[in-house]
Amino acid sequence: MHNRMPWGRILVGLVVIAGTLTVAACGTSSGATGRSAATATPATVTATTSAPSSYPIKVYFSNNPGTFGSTPVNRISPTPQVGTYAIMMLIAGPTPEERATGLFSELNDAFSGPSTCLGSLPVDGPDFTLTLNMKGATPEQGTATLKFCRPTTLPGEGTGGRIKAEINATLLQFPSIKKVVILGQNGTCWDDLSGQNQCLK
Repeated sequence: MHNRMPWGRILVGLVVIAGTLTVAACGTSSGATGRSAATATPATVTATTSAPSSYPIKVYFSNNPGTFGSTPVNRISPTPQVGTYAIMMLIAGPTPEERATGLFSELNDAFSGPSTCLGSLPVDGPDFTLTLNMKGATPEQGTATLKFCRPTTLPGEGTGGRIKAEINATLLQFPSIKKVVILGQNGTCWDDLSGQNQCLK
């Protein structure tokens, strides 16, 4: 049902996200397979000789098709851009062992069509961009804006709510992120049935 995309594209667009996340130590890793995703505006990260080469994070997968609950699993990010990597792992979906326990990612099958975000030719662009300390196009300390770069399909009732719950739980683990805004390809609030862009108010 889920996790059908190849692992090969996952690290293709792993550039540096805008801003710096404080890394929260969360545990040990397990592998995953799935789609790629990528990042937002590049920023400079200053490396030091004592800097770690891996960063424990958690990824929050859905655990029940009838609820908005999520369950954390451990991953290890090979980059300090932990927010971007965590969402990439959310899109990749659970491992076969994790799926066997009932975990799934609604984002794993949600994307279709080409990316509207710039990629590195001949590679297609990323699935999303992640920008820190911005609410849409407006600076706002502590707010992270995730913008989808591909059309999304919501096949069932509650799918949008579960995707939002997965993304929010995954990004809010990082102390520098206090609020998450999710935008669609056109820059409006994603899955906003009111049509009033409530997430940007």
